[in-house]
Amino acid sequence: MKHLHLLLAPLLLLYSGNACGQSKQYKIAAVAFYNLENFFNPEDNPDTDDEDFTPEGSHRYTEAVFMQKAKNMAEVLAQLGTDYSEDGAALIGLCEVEDDRALKVLLSQTQLKKRKYRYIRFDGPDRRGINVALLYNPTYFKMIHAKPIAVNLHYAGGGITRDVLVVQGILQGDTVYVLVNHWPSRSGGEAASAPKRAAAAEVNRQIVQQILTLNKNARIIVMGDLNDDPISPSVADVLGATGDRNKAQHTTLYNPWLSFYKRGIGTLSHNDKWNLFDQIILSPAWLNTHTGHWQYYQASVFNKDFLITSFGKYRGYPHRSYSGNKWINGYSDHFPTIVYLIKDAPQQREE
Repeated sequence: MKHLHLLLAPLLLLYSGNACGQSKQYKIAAVAFYNLENFFNPEDNPDTDDEDFTPEGSHRYTEAVFMQKAKNMAEVLAQLGTDYSEDGAALIGLCEVEDDRALKVLLSQTQLKKRKYRYIRFDGPDRRGINVALLYNPTYFKMIHAKPIAVNLHYAGGGITRDVLVVQGILQGDTVYVLVNHWPSRSGGEAASAPKRAAAAEVNRQIVQQILTLNKNARIIVMGDLNDDPISPSVADVLGATGDRNKAQHTTLYNPWLSFYKRGIGTLSHNDKWNLFDQIILSPAWLNTHTGHWQYYQASVFNKDFLITSFGKYRGYPHRSYSGNKWINGYSDHFPTIVYLIKDAPQQREE
C-alpha cells in the first residue's frame, strides 16, 4: 500500500479549508467486491445441487476448465485497486464461491500468490452450494472475529438464501466491520421476489444498528451482489442508503453508487439495460474528515476492456465464462466495484 500524493483540488468536499494547489501525503487502501459467477470446485458435492458444474454435468466443468476459470478470476482480482495501490485491494468481498478448495486454488495462482491473501468463508444453506467470502491482505488487515448471520425468508414467501458474512478486523489502526452479501435473485420477477431482498436488507440493517448502538462512529462496510439497484426499495428504504453525503448521518448509510446508476453505469446488463447490483455501502463515519482515521475518497466500476465482450449479440456486456452451457473462456457476468479510502500519512521530517 503506497503513499499517495494528491492535490487537494479533487478533495475540496473533504478539505475545503485548504488552499488550492497545496499537496498532502496520504495512505490509500482499496476495498473491492466481485461476483465470480459460478466459481465451483468440479468435484460433486452430494449435499448440494452442483451437478451442472461437474465434468459429467451440463456445463462439462472439467478440472481443466476449473483451473482456467481460477486463472481468469485471479487475473481480475490481482488488478483491483492497482490504479492507486501497487499492492492491490486490502479487502475483496466475493460471492458465488463454492468451497475452500476453490478459494485455495484461486489464491495459489501466480497473479495472487505473492499477495498472501487469506480468506474467510463459511458453508451456507444455498441449495447450489455457492457462498460469500472475504479475502484480506494480512499486511493491512487483522481479522478479529467472523460469523455468518442467517437470512430468514419465512415471511417473504419462503425459500433459502445465502447468509450474511460479518467480519470485524483492524484496517491499519481502525476497527472495521465488513458485511458481505449475496441477496436473493429476481427469479420469478423483480416485484414478486422483492420481499426476499427486503428481508436480506433488514438483516443487514439490524446488524448495522446493533454496531452503531455500541459505537456511533463505527466504520461499517456493507458490500455484495444485492440483486437490486441503488434506487430499489430494499437498498434505499429498508437498508437506508442514500447517495447524498449530507443525509448520511446517524444510521443512514452512504451509497456512492447512486450517481453511477443515474449516469447509466452498471455492473451487469440484461436486455440492453444496465443494472448496478454490486455495491459497497458505507456508514457515516467514513465521511468524517477528522485526521487520523480512514475516510472515503472515491469509487469506481472496474470495467476494463478485457472484461467486455467485443463481438456478437452481447457486445459491450461483461465477458462471462459461459454462453449457455458452452465454456467461452471469459470472466464473469458482473463487473467488480471498488472504493478507495485515504488516511493521513505520517509526515517525514526534513533533515
